Amino acid sequence: MLNAVELTADTHLVCLTHALSTEKEEVMGLLFGEMKENRVAFICSAYPMRRSDKQPDRVEISPEQLSAAAIEAEQLATSLERPIQVLGWYHSHPHITVWPSHVDVRTQADYQLLDANFIGLIFSCFNESEKKSTMQVICFQSFNNAPTGDPPMFEHIELPLRIVPTPHSTVSPTCVSAITHLPEILFEEEQESYKASMERCGDMLTAIHNSSVYTQALAHILQVVCGPVMQLLEEELTRNKETLKRLQSEKEQLLAVLESQESDTEV
Repeated sequence: MLNAVELTADTHLVCLTHALSTEKEEVMGLLFGEMKENRVAFICSAYPMRRSDKQPDRVEISPEQLSAAAIEAEQLATSLERPIQVLGWYHSHPHITVWPSHVDVRTQADYQLLDANFIGLIFSCFNESEKKSTMQVICFQSFNNAPTGDPPMFEHIELPLRIVPTPHSTVSPTCVSAITHLPEILFEEEQESYKASMERCGDMLTAIHNSSVYTQALAHILQVVCGPVMQLLEEELTRNKETLKRLQSEKEQLLAVLESQESDTEV
């Protein structure tokens, strides 16, 4: 078992944005990271995934999706020159408790057969308590609690989770890419559902209803995902402009010092 898990703030933002994109079904994605000393997993990026089948109480990751994510992690490892790999998965629990279900525990156990360091995150959202909506997150792994020789009896163990600041207090390029790709994933899911419903459509009234539901779903994505993402990008642009201005000022100061030193040398 791992001793702890560190999750960068921008990765937490990506996962939370994905989890809050819908309260009707669960969403999912994979986590990229690396192992640190003392058996601490460091998660530095998220990989939101498209759902082939929307279910209110479960999600599935196909082998093809896992393979594509592994390739993406390899490319990230090459660009960062760090041992980045697929190190976990996340999914949401809308309107239900944060604790993993027996299906979650079994799924986690299967992933740990591939990598013993694999971790799971669950984001419980849209839970109303005293007229307030609450959000919880849990990090867990599975272990077999059955006596030796008996059939497996998997249970979950909660791991200490620490949200750590993103380097330079900004959003990393990989997380910017993930969060800007999220609306595209959600739009594709809605398009697929709409096409499937229209293929089963038998009359004009049903077709009008399906089109209305589809339009409402797209408007929801624009409101709850695209709007906040645009605001995030605008804030990042403002922060980058301020950083550029500061660096240019420092450059001018250093050049002035260098010219002064060269003048003193010539004299």
